[in-house]
Amino acid sequence: MIEQGTIVEYIDQQSIVCAVVLEESDERARLLNEQARELSHKISRLSHISRQRIKIAAGRERLMAALREAGLRRKALSETIDIRELWEVLSGAEDWIDLATMTGLCFPGKDSGDHESAVIRACFDNRIYFKFGQNAFLPYSVEQVDRNIAAEKDKAARQQLIQSASDWLRSVLAEGRADLPEPAPFIDILKSYYLFGKESPDYLPGRAILSTAGIDNIEKIFDALVKAGIWSPHQHIDLYRYDIPVDFSEKVLKRADDITACVKGTQTWGNRKDLTSMSLFTIDGQGTLDFDDALSIEPDNGYCRVGVHIADVSAYIPKGDPIDHEIMSRGTSIYMPDMKIPMLPPLLSENICSLRAGEIRPAISIFAKIGRLAEIYDYEIVPSIIRVNRQLTYGYVDAIADSDRDIGDLVNIARNFRNRRLESGAMPISLPEIGVRVTENGEISVRRNDRESLSRLLVSEMMILANWLMAKFLAENHMPAVFRSQPEPKARLYNQKNEGTLFQTWMQRRMLNRVILSSKPGFHSGLGLDAYITGTSPIRKFFDMVTQRQLRGCLNLDTPYSTEEVDGIITAMQQPMSHAMLTQNRRHRYWLLKYLEGRTGQKEEAVVLERRRDGYVLLLTQYLLECRLSQSASWHLKPQDLAQVTIQHVDARREVLTVFLG
Repeated sequence: MIEQGTIVEYIDQQSIVCAVVLEESDERARLLNEQARELSHKISRLSHISRQRIKIAAGRERLMAALREAGLRRKALSETIDIRELWEVLSGAEDWIDLATMTGLCFPGKDSGDHESAVIRACFDNRIYFKFGQNAFLPYSVEQVDRNIAAEKDKAARQQLIQSASDWLRSVLAEGRADLPEPAPFIDILKSYYLFGKESPDYLPGRAILSTAGIDNIEKIFDALVKAGIWSPHQHIDLYRYDIPVDFSEKVLKRADDITACVKGTQTWGNRKDLTSMSLFTIDGQGTLDFDDALSIEPDNGYCRVGVHIADVSAYIPKGDPIDHEIMSRGTSIYMPDMKIPMLPPLLSENICSLRAGEIRPAISIFAKIGRLAEIYDYEIVPSIIRVNRQLTYGYVDAIADSDRDIGDLVNIARNFRNRRLESGAMPISLPEIGVRVTENGEISVRRNDRESLSRLLVSEMMILANWLMAKFLAENHMPAVFRSQPEPKARLYNQKNEGTLFQTWMQRRMLNRVILSSKPGFHSGLGLDAYITGTSPIRKFFDMVTQRQLRGCLNLDTPYSTEEVDGIITAMQQPMSHAMLTQNRRHRYWLLKYLEGRTGQKEEAVVLERRRDGYVLLLTQYLLECRLSQSASWHLKPQDLAQVTIQHVDARREVLTVFLG
């Protein structure tokens, strides 16, 4: 039992608080503390119960004054205790020492509640030397004291860092710039916390810095780093977030230089078919420098002999080479509006590996004997030596499609091959390509490219044809590879032989199942093919390099990967490929939103995708960007409706796009 009016103490937020007992029942006490707050507290959790009492009837103001006076008295007494000296006297003790003994040692002949509290307070404020429990103390060993001292120094250093960082953060946000102390390790902490949040190894100090600075929005870190000139306003944070290398190491660049120098010498290509007399051409975008596939077409006894010729990159880069390890870690080239990160060093990708006009190059050539309606009568895959004659662009091919017989024939074959795939159940997703480019001076241009143009249809179908034939060839030779299959879509929203509306096509894409990568072939429903693989872009994609090496294995040019090795590659490539695609897509969206930041107030056409509880999801038809529209009682929309909206607010960095109707 604790009598009414007893002065007690408890620990709250790393502080000892004085209180008086108002009443006690069921092992709990109702208290009034020195801040005039009433609370219920477990008796067993009180840090000290004094023999001193004060009269409850004296009134609340006098009670609080008495408590504050007791607290000050006890604090002053605790500051007279030399804890280290006390520990040196008691350090040999192996048993717990009770409070009365400790009080007698610190204050001989004095054992009031104030003196007992002073001992508890001194040990609480300096927890290096004694472990304490309920009214008892145990001296730490010398080794533990040394560890505790080191831990306290680390804690003090962390607190100093947090305070320094929060001061800098407040200053730079308020004044636009602030000098960095030297050194400034908190910058890396802030970067890590901003990039990875709760997954950051610096999450706790990062959160503490913001809390101390009185900031509750993590985006303020980005603003501060920009104002301080540490990051640019358009900093590509995903490159940090996913640890994507932009440059190549000296070792890799030296190896690329050695390979190039070796090729410039006398080169013999062994058992390869000489196709240098054939007329070959490439079709790529304006400004392309890394050409990895070329096309050819010849008459063949009433049929057409179509050729797709792939740069044999593996002829220069063997498995296990330092560059091989580098490109496997990258996985793919990354194309963004403001930069390109190549998979291969440009000295290789834009030089000896590239099918540049007039240059002799080793290749893997896929030939198909094709009928008028794209019937495949025969095919072969051979190692070859080629020389490209013409380097064409998409726009130029569109312009000459009616006058150039070879181009015209290939367009017809492409159309017919596509129709055959559609008859086999292919699910075409024909959406325009929204091209975004950023110049060196920061100007943004947005262009809508038609994927169904003659040139793009030609290239797309010829690459699908080549990839399918490579998959068939590897399957027939029982060679493991990175095959791609796709289950049937969850639903079909339109007849695949007919082109769906923009709404249908967009929603159909949501219905597609994920592509499955496996060392064994399977049906690809999206393409309508019994087997599929990618191998036409070995300069840009590591999976295509793997395909090429397996083909070379069948052609006795290389030692192929085993099934176990292919399975291992598929597993190992999941993360780098995922990060590369996320980075590429997010950067595209960032610059598209940046472009729209300058178009607030502009009216745009949108199609309603779906209705949700809080409003609607719309698709801006010009930019293929989804956005939200808040619900209003004055109008009602349904999926597929066209609406005119006005761009209200755009924030590219925070991925915000809001519109209103009208």
